[in-house]
Amino acid sequence: MKILIADDDDELRDLVEMVLQSAGYNVFAYPNGKKAWNALQKNGADLAVLDINMPEMDGLELLDLIRGDERFKEMPVMLLTARKGMDERAKGIERGADDYLTKPFENDELVKRVKLLEQAYPAKG
Repeated sequence: MKILIADDDDELRDLVEMVLQSAGYNVFAYPNGKKAWNALQKNGADLAVLDINMPEMDGLELLDLIRGDERFKEMPVMLLTARKGMDERAKGIERGADDYLTKPFENDELVKRVKLLEQAYPAKG
């Protein structure tokens, strides 16, 4: 399974990449939504893990592009954020996110959530 990560926090992005690679996933990580969107259009992905707050293009804007594109609209998307309020979670789900993980999180929880999304939305290629 090919996973796209977009997060402007270098340490967190590297951690998520390492944890998911250790779990056997093929991971591609980018520092903002714009770079992630460009890479997604060229290379595709089976799942996306997006930080909400990023420069140039935030995770919600990228989510809107993903859901609006016929090629990716069914791809599962998990949002990551430091925002803890239910309003933020609801906003992400309303915009089309499949899951929402609040920072900080346990590495095992990230892997379990990705596996659940993988089971619910098997890769199509």
